[in-house]
Amino acid sequence: MKILVTGGAGFIGSAVVRLAVARGHSVVNLDAMTYAANAANVAAVGNSPLYAFEQADIRDRAALDRIFAAHQPDAVMHLAAESHVDRSIDGPGAFIETNITGTYNMLEAARGYWAAQGKPEGFRFHHISTDEVFGSLGEDGQFTEETPYDPRSPYSASKAASDHLVRAWHETYGLPVILTNCSNNYGPYHFPEKLVPVVILRALSGQPIPVYGDGGNVRDWLYVEDHADALLLALEKGETGRSYNIGGENEAKNIDLVRTICAEMDRLRPQNAPHDRLIIFVTDRPGHDRRYAIDPARIRDELGWRPSVTVEEGLRRTVEWYLDNEEWWRPLLDRQGVGERLGKA
Repeated sequence: MKILVTGGAGFIGSAVVRLAVARGHSVVNLDAMTYAANAANVAAVGNSPLYAFEQADIRDRAALDRIFAAHQPDAVMHLAAESHVDRSIDGPGAFIETNITGTYNMLEAARGYWAAQGKPEGFRFHHISTDEVFGSLGEDGQFTEETPYDPRSPYSASKAASDHLVRAWHETYGLPVILTNCSNNYGPYHFPEKLVPVVILRALSGQPIPVYGDGGNVRDWLYVEDHADALLLALEKGETGRSYNIGGENEAKNIDLVRTICAEMDRLRPQNAPHDRLIIFVTDRPGHDRRYAIDPARIRDELGWRPSVTVEEGLRRTVEWYLDNEEWWRPLLDRQGVGERLGKA
């Protein structure tokens, strides 16, 4: 199968690219190479005959039409998106343009290509989204595929809008689509503005580790390589027009997650222990959802997928990876906004 992956130089996208090539798929990586993208994320497959790269912006419809015509993919995996909630609070415009207008352009380019090819039954447009579109949970319950949308940030609102567009293109035009909504990802190659890499790198440098509010916000943590496996399975086996929630079955409070990372740092860098002495609590960001939790029953029962990595094992692997790969993350610290407190509006 030849797969066009958008955002394939980003965190989740590059995990998909690496796994797809390892499994023998041809991959065309379409990425605008904005601040969170990194060519090093796909260096392992860069010389593979199964891999091709196109630097293009999903807001550029002419470029998309050219890429579809040149590469003639069998499927699309659409991951390209602005994704940092704090940045969406400071500058929502980029999220509207990329996540909504960009997805519209992708849908129209895919629809035009699909129609020109005679509407092959095997074609798939797989849209990858987030559990944040569902809003915030109380102490109990989990998000299912039937949970009403209730986004609370510019980021989640833009992703919710893109989900609605994808469903509309299926219902109106018959475009064969698959949707997936995932919980919080973590793992190797995670851009160092998100919680897990921030904690690791702050602990490593002896800097204060900021935790929003009281640290009681709960997330369901999904190891990125497990997610990539689930995404390829949904693409290959999922029912068109259907959505699948992908979760790690690893709920944890932010403060507990941070302390687990600190304990791993204590183990691996005992000379600077205890690292949890660096934890500080900072003013919460606006609209910070209290709890997310995914019910993955549909993808488990229909497609036979379950996560294989516990949060304890995944964090151990992740901390070890960052400690072993300073040459990857060190240059990223100079990029705009990294290391700054964002989202204080």
